[in-house]
Amino acid sequence: MSKTTTALLLCLLFGVIMVNADGKRALTFDDLVACKRLKDPRISPDGQLIAFTVQTMNEPENNSRTDIYLVSNEGKDLRQFSHGEKSASSLRWSPDGRLAYLSGSQIWIHAVEDESPTQLTSHYTGVDEFIWSPDGQLIAFASRVYPDCADQTCTERRDKTAEDSAVKARVYDDLLYRHWDTWWDHKRSHLFVLNVKTGEFKDVTPGDYDVPPVSLSSGFAFSPDSKVLVFTSNHDKLVAASTDNDVWMVPVDDGELELLSSKCKDRDFSGNDSDPQFSPDGRYLSFLSMNRAGFEADKPDLIVKDMKRGKFTNLTADKDIRIDSYRWLPDSKSLLLRVDEKARLKIKRLDMKSGQLVDLISEGNNRYISISGDGKQFAYLHERTTKPYELYIASTEDGTSYQLTHFNTELLADVDMNNLEEFWFKGANNDDVHGFIIKPPLFDSAKQYPAVFFVHGGPQGAWQDEWHYRWNVQMWAAQGYVMVMINPRGSTGYGQEFTDGISKDWGGKVFEDLIAGQTSVLGKFKFIDKNQLAAAGASYGGYMMNWIEGHMDAFPVPFKTLVNHDGTFNLYTNFLTTEELWFPEWEFNGPYWEDEQYYQKWSPHNYVNNFKTPMLIIHGEHDYRLAYTEGLMPFTALRRKGIPAKLVIFPDETHFVSKPQNSRFWHQTIFEWLDSYIK
Repeated sequence: MSKTTTALLLCLLFGVIMVNADGKRALTFDDLVACKRLKDPRISPDGQLIAFTVQTMNEPENNSRTDIYLVSNEGKDLRQFSHGEKSASSLRWSPDGRLAYLSGSQIWIHAVEDESPTQLTSHYTGVDEFIWSPDGQLIAFASRVYPDCADQTCTERRDKTAEDSAVKARVYDDLLYRHWDTWWDHKRSHLFVLNVKTGEFKDVTPGDYDVPPVSLSSGFAFSPDSKVLVFTSNHDKLVAASTDNDVWMVPVDDGELELLSSKCKDRDFSGNDSDPQFSPDGRYLSFLSMNRAGFEADKPDLIVKDMKRGKFTNLTADKDIRIDSYRWLPDSKSLLLRVDEKARLKIKRLDMKSGQLVDLISEGNNRYISISGDGKQFAYLHERTTKPYELYIASTEDGTSYQLTHFNTELLADVDMNNLEEFWFKGANNDDVHGFIIKPPLFDSAKQYPAVFFVHGGPQGAWQDEWHYRWNVQMWAAQGYVMVMINPRGSTGYGQEFTDGISKDWGGKVFEDLIAGQTSVLGKFKFIDKNQLAAAGASYGGYMMNWIEGHMDAFPVPFKTLVNHDGTFNLYTNFLTTEELWFPEWEFNGPYWEDEQYYQKWSPHNYVNNFKTPMLIIHGEHDYRLAYTEGLMPFTALRRKGIPAKLVIFPDETHFVSKPQNSRFWHQTIFEWLDSYIK
């Protein structure tokens, strides 16, 4: 092994940075935490400026700050726009060209030429998200309130009483009593309409339900004439077991709610409906709709409703595509879609009349589409595994694009990173399965390298050509590992049938795909050291680490160690401690007391007798999707059997590790563990 390569492999994440003769070096955690994180670009009404946010991590203080920046549509005159004591986010241009945003959970407004902003709201419970009406006279915003309180004074008084009480007991008599990382506070998210001129506001969705819904669906919009609001809400009695988010409409003045996604000839709208929008001319209401009730990963079809005739049309009925989000073009005849396709998030243009789809941006991962008022351009963020998000602008006609910002270019200029290399192989049922590898920096084809196999979460998700701040594949490759990322059964972007293939089969065909993938990779890439293999995953990927632990003999070459982040271990206990019950009920055919076969068959805890592989187990104490006890159980089983294991519990993290200092410790712990087994 060359001296340069040896030095690189010995130089871990927190050591001295080594460089080769060309001045190139490996990525470090310092680079990762120093990257500027761009979000949410918005083109101004006149099309001349683009506003966006930039998040900067502050590791010494273990937090971050987000500020608003402005740049011209030609990439000139970049400047920081917000300078307040608190972060600024959720920026929204007013129709007259002023910029409103959230800071300290309140709405502020700031003209581009003014020196200081003006606070628009002093809402006691704060603002979660907001939008402008097209006429610029109103703002609709969401805020959490007690549904039986008529005003903010009542809500404030009730909160003060609870705060002053020595008894801090949480009391519930129904589901959903906690969600994701938060215990339910007995409040509901409601929509309020604010008169910008007078400062007066009113609750237009009173009642014991959430707008937007607790999960899966989001978005609310004004009609072009600013007279009504459309939104999504779930009015089922047991929201914890329902994905039936529907589209509703309410006048901004006094009026009753009207259900818009009502049953029609071809669809009963019992699945998840989301992201309602009006066409700019007001003729159509559009939204994304999943057909199957209870399934959160069904195909999202783009539905339009003719508001005059009442007729629904499915614009994507004949297209096996997965739409992530969409935006109307000003002509009301076409839309831009963000589509999950073969490990990329692509941008396509859909013509309503012909149904023709035109590829505009096909490479990498692309988010946050904002269309100019004349419909000729759109701004978006673009990333790859080799570069974090930067701001781009492109033509809506042919996708011709150019980069407007370079926040991270200098930081990463001397970092050696290899591009994804794609491969296909035959998996279960002889189906085609897609995967990637990434070689370590300063790669030498004459050498052999240890390899880490990633298994993604979801399970209906996918590894994509993206920069990631938690599972950054370049960060792992920089430790001297060949990284292998396979998108097995259940992955999105390969057709709905492929996505469906994992449900009620969690350790079946997907496991066969992973085994076949290992065989393919080891046969194809001779620079991988077969004696130095590890596997790692989070969420469903963590479940798969537990499943592999009990079925290691199925692999042609066993993994020497496993890394399990927030993975399910016992499907029975997970059902009784998770919050979104529709998920296990779909995946395992109902509650376990009604049908136990899939819980029994696919629960890793039933295979502890086969455990023999050292495992690192990591969990967040505030993870309510997969309770931290799912991490305690495999650790206890492994150590009781005398198998090497390490347990890391973060008392201040959720399903993700997001705080900078915790993230550094997370990376350090994982890489030290892996190095002790595969180097």
